Amino acid sequence: MGNDQQAKWDARYAGATNAGEPSRVLSGHAHLLPPQGRALDLACGLGANALFLARLGLDTSGWDLSPVAIHHLQASAQVQALQIDAEARDVTVRPPEPRSFDVICVSYFLERMLTRDLIYALRPGGLLFYQTFTRNGANSGGPRNPAYRLAENELLHLFVPPLKLRAYREDDLSGDPSLGVRGESWLVAQAGRPPANGKTQ
Repeated sequence: MGNDQQAKWDARYAGATNAGEPSRVLSGHAHLLPPQGRALDLACGLGANALFLARLGLDTSGWDLSPVAIHHLQASAQVQALQIDAEARDVTVRPPEPRSFDVICVSYFLERMLTRDLIYALRPGGLLFYQTFTRNGANSGGPRNPAYRLAENELLHLFVPPLKLRAYREDDLSGDPSLGVRGESWLVAQAGRPPANGKTQ
C-alpha cells in the first residue's frame, strides 16, 4: 500500500486512547465462534476485534499496516493480560497463508484483490466475519471514494460461494432510514468441512 498510506493511518492512530468496541457482526454472532483455534483480526486498527477474540480464548493475531496501531494493540493486550500476536503488516503484500486460520474478522477495510486469499486462508469449517461500508444508505461515515465501498449485495457475491452463508445483513434504503443498519453490509460465512470421503461439503 505504500508509505503514504502508512503515514496516513499512523497519524490517525497517534492520539488514540482505547480500542473501542468489537464490530457488531462479530459481537452479534459470537455464538458461532469455535471454542478454540486460530483467529485473525485483519487490518485490525486498534484491535477491538482481536481483544474480543482473545478474551474468548482463541489464539489471536492482529495485523495492520500501521505500526502505531499495533503499538496501541500491544499495550491494550498487556493491560488486559491477553496474548495477541500483533504485527505491522501490509496484507496486500503478505496475505494470510492458505488454511492458516479458524476465524478471520475484517472490519471497515475493503481490498477486493484479497478475496481469494481470505477464502483460502480459512481452515475447514473456518468462519469469516466481514463488515464494511456500502455505497447506499444513510451512513455519513467511511471513505468518500466509492471504490472503497461495496456495491449492492457485493459482499455476498464476493464470498458466497464457495463459502457457505451463515448470516447476512444489508438494510440499504428500505423502510425507515432512521432505524436499522444503514450504509453497511455484514456477512458471516463458513468454509466447508471435508467429510470422511475427503470431498468438501
